[in-house]
Amino acid sequence: MSTASPSPPAPRSSSGALAAWGAALLVIATVLIGALTPARHGAPAVSAAEDPACLEWSDGCTVCRRLAEGPACSLPGIACQPGALQCLHRRDG
Repeated sequence: MSTASPSPPAPRSSSGALAAWGAALLVIATVLIGALTPARHGAPAVSAAEDPACLEWSDGCTVCRRLAEGPACSLPGIACQPGALQCLHRRDG
């Protein structure tokens, strides 16, 4: 009769489980960094109509001028396809 006790099983290393935990930690760290760092947003682009230095602007169909009473615009022609607003005349200085 043998009195030798059975040896405990060797710890099983599962490289697949280790890789899954590593990937999960990487995803969590990335999400936390993205959520906690302050966002860097540039200044919003000001259109010609909103720019106080622009005195006259057009979209190719209408022409608008900034007057003391407020902006005044011409009427568009028939079947005119408006484009991007462009400043035609800026205030000096």
